Amino acid sequence: MTELTMERLRENLESLKMKNTLEILDNYLERAVKDELNIVEVLDHIFAGEALSKRKRAYEKQVQMLGFPIKKTLEDFDFSFQPSIDKRQIEELATMRFLENGENIVFLGPPGVGKTHLASAFGMVAARHRFSTYYINCHTLIEQLKKAHFENRLPDKLKTLGKYKLLIIDETGYLPMDIQGANLFFQLIARRYEKVPTVFTSNKPFSQWNKVFADVTI
Repeated sequence: MTELTMERLRENLESLKMKNTLEILDNYLERAVKDELNIVEVLDHIFAGEALSKRKRAYEKQVQMLGFPIKKTLEDFDFSFQPSIDKRQIEELATMRFLENGENIVFLGPPGVGKTHLASAFGMVAARHRFSTYYINCHTLIEQLKKAHFENRLPDKLKTLGKYKLLIIDETGYLPMDIQGANLFFQLIARRYEKVPTVFTSNKPFSQWNKVFADVTI
């Protein structure tokens, strides 16, 4: 293979954004010649590596865009620190079957017990499976919904938040909502209910949620 051909090959790979192939090309071609690999074996190895690399980059980009406060996985969670948590139940949820069933998950407990860690870890699993995922703090969510309502673009905002395959709302109830915030929150949850799952974390038991939402009915 001439140097001109190699240069053209590198330019084409760069144009196609095949970064992984660019990195391994020289060494792999030497190995392919030495091992007398046929063209199908060469292409299979190159394309398999490129596809894996692209999936990894897409996952890393999505996780970065999600804005998780912590980027920890389920493997990082210390179940011995929280023996009250059923590890088998968490592992079952990590299969993401709840996504297909449209089921919600609620983590309840005082600060510091790992609610945000588990919720974020589920989000990272969902992202790895290429499900559209979004994380947001509850207070930030309410402020965004109010702003959208004030600017007459609430339907578009609800539509955007309603389409995520998994929505994670962290720290529900850490700050009380006024009646407007509670009503806007209700509209979002009603839009998603039994269609696409939402993961909530809260430091308040359900018995106190009427105080959180400033309305017993909501």
